[in-house]
Amino acid sequence: MKAGRIALTAAALALMPALGLAQEVDNTPPLEEIGYIFTTFMFLVTGVLVMWMAAGFTMLEAGLVRQKNTTMQLMKNVALFSIAAIMYYLVGYNLMYPGDGWLIPGVLGAISPAVLEPVGLADTETDLTYASVGSDFFFQLMFCATTASIVSGALAERIKLWPFLIFVVVLTALIYPIQASWKWGGGFLAPGDGSVTDFLDFAGSTVVHSTGGWAALAGALILGPRLGKYKDGKVHPFPGANLPLATLGTFILWMGWFGFNGGSQLYMDTAANVADISRILANTNAAAAGGAVAALILTQLMFGKPDLTMVLNGALAGLVSITAEPLTPSLGAATLIGAVGGVIVVFAVPFLDRLKIDDVVGAIPVHLFAGIWGTLAVVLTNPDASLFAQIKGIVVVGIFVFVVSGALWLILKAVMGIRVDAETEERGLDTAELGMEAYPEFHAA
Repeated sequence: MKAGRIALTAAALALMPALGLAQEVDNTPPLEEIGYIFTTFMFLVTGVLVMWMAAGFTMLEAGLVRQKNTTMQLMKNVALFSIAAIMYYLVGYNLMYPGDGWLIPGVLGAISPAVLEPVGLADTETDLTYASVGSDFFFQLMFCATTASIVSGALAERIKLWPFLIFVVVLTALIYPIQASWKWGGGFLAPGDGSVTDFLDFAGSTVVHSTGGWAALAGALILGPRLGKYKDGKVHPFPGANLPLATLGTFILWMGWFGFNGGSQLYMDTAANVADISRILANTNAAAAGGAVAALILTQLMFGKPDLTMVLNGALAGLVSITAEPLTPSLGAATLIGAVGGVIVVFAVPFLDRLKIDDVVGAIPVHLFAGIWGTLAVVLTNPDASLFAQIKGIVVVGIFVFVVSGALWLILKAVMGIRVDAETEERGLDTAELGMEAYPEFHAA
């Protein structure tokens, strides 16, 4: 035992110089490098969460269309996401973030493919004050794809596949990046000097959601309603084929929104204030809950029974409403902002029906109407917000997206047609356009 103690003591003494040396050499990375690593990592994690929203949109749409059109919605969502990834690389990213490469200062950037850092880039060869280009590209790509997903559901059950995909090419390469550059790329809507011209849109109530809503509205007006939807002066509902799937899609979107809003804090504060990110996630969740409960209560009062599809869209409207400013509200204010979004949906859906604008999944009320409300609501909680600037941003983006989208839909209609024929619509797009069914062994009586 004594010999053992002597050996341990000798070993400890032998280690002391090494321990002392270790204390003298500080291998801790500088704060700048830690911030770079953390922000890059957070962009990737939150980007994956936003990518998961693609699954949410897919499941929501597949559940709210009729059985005979399910496969088409699945196809469109996989295709649009893939197209967005390619077009955002080829054109969209540098167009959205032109830096010093504006063709028209503050209005139109240069067109060139995105370029990532070389493999194994040394610390001395890159700017460590922000995040890697690859992580930034990946995160922003998911927002671009989200915009296209919004259009898909509104125009379901009667639009041809290929004209829709051509529209997605232009939307993700040009329409979305150009208007996003005006705010997030340092364009004329975001001088950043705190003046009344500084439009505030934290994570995209206008830049993402109302953009998709305006594009969908233009398409719905030109495409027209589904056969039999408005007949003899009455609205004929077409119930979705799979409400469990639609509910799953809503919860997936709800979850993905934490990345959507939380990750956007990395743009506002490169130090990635963790307390602020946690506050954003809590407010995002509160707004979704407020929207769902408001729709639940209101549909009970208006229709005598609660409407599940309205409650699902109420939650989504709450999420859209808080997206323009999820940081500054209290939990109570966030809940109320989301609740107003839920109320908007309940009134907007029948309003569109009275106008005979057929939106299959409620994308226009959720993303356009609630997006406008959320952008205006910024002035209620953010002291730096200006009502004039918020209205200006909504109007400028709305006119640009609606006019350009409408022109593109009209061109596609004239050149190749955008709507399937009546027989195809009656049979369903799954078998007529794709030759396969989502539920081949289950047929309605």
